[in-house]
Amino acid sequence: MRECLFFLPVLLWDIMINEVDKYVILKVREKRLEKGLSQSQLAFELNLSTGFIAMVESGKYRHKYNVHHLNEIAKILECSARDFLPKEPI
Repeated sequence: MRECLFFLPVLLWDIMINEVDKYVILKVREKRLEKGLSQSQLAFELNLSTGFIAMVESGKYRHKYNVHHLNEIAKILECSARDFLPKEPI
């Protein structure tokens, strides 16, 4: 049983975050990087901690963006919140 604990960090992304959440998180990160914003800059604009953004993007925690976050991120990144969602169901 103890050996399984060594694999926990690798598996957390798959266990704690579903496929749609993964897609949204990766799309937000992609758009953020396209606009040249750091995690700290995005966090400041959202009035959130840099740690929260880092935890969301790492996938190692249960933290994820909610609909309000996505709407505010879309304003900051000058895009539509729809840009963060898959075109077809996953």
